Amino acid sequence: MKTPEQPRRGLVRPRLAAAAGVAALTLSAGLATPLNPAPQQAQAKEGKKVLTVAVAQSVDSLSPFLASRLVSTSIHRLMYEYLTNYDPADNHAVPGLATKWTPSADKLTWTYTIRSNSRWSDGQQATAEDAAWTFDKMMTDEAAGTANGSFVANFRKVTAPSPTKLVIELKKPQATMAALDVPIVPKHVWEKVGDLSKFNNDKSFPVVGNGPFVLTGYKADSYVRLKPNKTFWRGAPKFDELVFKYYKDGDAAVAALQKGEVSFVSNLTPAQSTALKSEPDVKVNDAPGRRFYALATNPGAQAKDGKHFGDGARSLLDQKVRQALFMSIDRQTLIDKVFQGHAVAGAGYIPPRFSTYAWKPSADQELAYDPAKAAKLLDEAGYKKNADGKRVEKNGKPIDYRILCHATDPNDKAVGQYVKEWFGKLGIGVTLNCLDNVTDPWLAGDYDLAFDGWSVNPDPDFVLSIHTCGALPATPKDTGATDNFICDKKYDDLYGRQLAEYDAGKRTDLVKQMQSRLYDTGYMNVMAYPNAVEAYRTDQIKSIETMPKAAGNIYGQDGYWSWWSAVPADSSGASSGGSGSTGVIIGIAAGVVVLVGAGAFLAMRRRSTADDRE
Repeated sequence: MKTPEQPRRGLVRPRLAAAAGVAALTLSAGLATPLNPAPQQAQAKEGKKVLTVAVAQSVDSLSPFLASRLVSTSIHRLMYEYLTNYDPADNHAVPGLATKWTPSADKLTWTYTIRSNSRWSDGQQATAEDAAWTFDKMMTDEAAGTANGSFVANFRKVTAPSPTKLVIELKKPQATMAALDVPIVPKHVWEKVGDLSKFNNDKSFPVVGNGPFVLTGYKADSYVRLKPNKTFWRGAPKFDELVFKYYKDGDAAVAALQKGEVSFVSNLTPAQSTALKSEPDVKVNDAPGRRFYALATNPGAQAKDGKHFGDGARSLLDQKVRQALFMSIDRQTLIDKVFQGHAVAGAGYIPPRFSTYAWKPSADQELAYDPAKAAKLLDEAGYKKNADGKRVEKNGKPIDYRILCHATDPNDKAVGQYVKEWFGKLGIGVTLNCLDNVTDPWLAGDYDLAFDGWSVNPDPDFVLSIHTCGALPATPKDTGATDNFICDKKYDDLYGRQLAEYDAGKRTDLVKQMQSRLYDTGYMNVMAYPNAVEAYRTDQIKSIETMPKAAGNIYGQDGYWSWWSAVPADSSGASSGGSGSTGVIIGIAAGVVVLVGAGAFLAMRRRSTADDRE
């Protein structure tokens, strides 16, 4: 969840579940809204081309030091440059704020050349000092390391000998030095901030940045508004404004697309996708996604200080019990019945889209669907049935697992019903705890199981790091970067080795061993890899970049390519349903929240708590 709702916990980060869409409102009449009770007349003469992204996930923070939800981190990619970026064609590292990067012979010192043609939106030059300040702050201020602290945990020292030279000294080799997914912020602005744990970067506009867009307005659970950065070194975006607008209901967002009020939606359900394929001027994009969808186990919430907290079921501390639950889930049924073919069955932690690191269990290791074997494992673990056919805890109390799910996520609810049926056959009760806010109970450890999912980056280090002991909160009162409190010494050892391994083949093998360990322990039950199912109006968007180009997603990319590359459709191609007399795309109540019903898009946390990360 970055699903989780932390989110890193998206929970998507618990999950980062994120749903997004781009909209271009071009109505000729005024619109009454919760933020604007009096209807207004749209002014076509303004000729303003607005691209509006409808999102079902709330922004957790607009501070890049704190945010972990996919919607938030996606916005940060638009606001701030990273040292490097990922090529939209094949994900290899390409220049960002840095034009090149070189390691020393022992690979313990990395020197980055910072470009001289990047300026902050207030006119000041972006320099190596900004990057050094950003990293140093993360190293020395616990709050500043909340979201991305794992990237700098191995840094010894960061300096800026000149405006165009950044030097990072490491404690030991680190293979992710061309994949530091950290937004670089302007020192002259952020050094004035007091407590970073309480600063959300959402009160003063425009917000100073050096990315392709500049943040100009925000209202919680309503909108985020951005305008093109005319001085962006790679070139300014082509739309006049980009708006992320919050929709609580997915069907409402799809209806807006059909009316021409919205030009893009994502996280479509199978039924929505099927219906939109027959719509004129609508293109459906159905491609392998970068997320996984899982059922996470509470392994006994704990902090770095050794204190345990939360109320997770004691039986889930038993590996045989977790593996039995693994074997009671029929992944293919979920693919066929819930995702209706718009996903592939889950196995390892890394989605198959990232073929280098993707892993599957061997035939003799696989915890395949086998209810009879699952029941036998539970018996062997000492969790037998009572006279009523119910499995009981060691204290004699019937087992009834609480599963955290997202109230607005139809997949959670549908999968939950199947899980309830399958666990029931084992004699285990299930209570689906579907909430609008799953973050609070997740962080408190007050759950047994939870639907989880993260968006994985081309370099898998981050999503692997959230299961290390070092990611646990410092104390039960603190918030850590952990996904679901896993702390396994064998896994930690593998994590440290892969991070220090520069040989690509050897590192790949270590990453696969880590996934094998997660699989065997049963803490993370990856059930599916959902496709990215999206749709946009071709009469409003002439072209837009997918990532990867061959078959990739538009929303939630590892970069800013989609919204930066989007080209408005020619006015002659606009339909009567979505254009005014001049044929241009006009944002009427840009940023107005549409709150209707429930049953919406997945809110991906970087984990589903966060969904997930980016």
